[in-house]
Amino acid sequence: MTTAQQTSDDIRFMGRAIALAKAGMGQTWPNPSVGCVIVNDGEVVSEAVTAPGGRPHAEEQAVPAAGAKARGATAYVTMEPCGARSSGRTSCSNFLMDAGVSRVVVAAVDPSPFAAGRGVERLRKAGLDVETGLLAQEAAVLYEGYLHRVETGRPMVRISEDGVGYDARFAASAKADLTTELQRLGEAGYTRVWVSPGELADALQAQGLLTA
Repeated sequence: MTTAQQTSDDIRFMGRAIALAKAGMGQTWPNPSVGCVIVNDGEVVSEAVTAPGGRPHAEEQAVPAAGAKARGATAYVTMEPCGARSSGRTSCSNFLMDAGVSRVVVAAVDPSPFAAGRGVERLRKAGLDVETGLLAQEAAVLYEGYLHRVETGRPMVRISEDGVGYDARFAASAKADLTTELQRLGEAGYTRVWVSPGELADALQAQGLLTA
């Protein structure tokens, strides 16, 4: 396969993984929606997205579904596979390694304590070919709320007319302590919430709590 053909295939399959993840947005909090597509000899042998509620992760669904065809395959994952699990269960990196996947293409690196580059490092140490950053800009919307919560402890808030793809609608008095209200939602696991245009949105904007 030529380099140009490989690049074209990589973009196509990562695009599919991103589409899967976008379809799951708003259903997987407190975890981000992640898409995983496993390809062997140019054929998609399995694909999965993070399940509602955040578990199982995409990789731990896609790998068993691929069966023996996972060996020697390429996995396209929209976010870095976790290098460890808070529950102590098998990490997504281990799922990929144990299945014999030979190459992993990642859109975005995960800054959370259970990844933070450790997933990529673990895969590389095991001898897998790992590439990061493919279609990172296109994948960014998948993780903006998750990353915002990691950094601030609060969900991201945006104005929306219908709330499609958001975890929940943010409902509060415009006169309330909005930072505290959002902190509570962050502690509950919300990553991305929405408000309608109006007094509450204006108050959030004035306090620097609204993302454009």
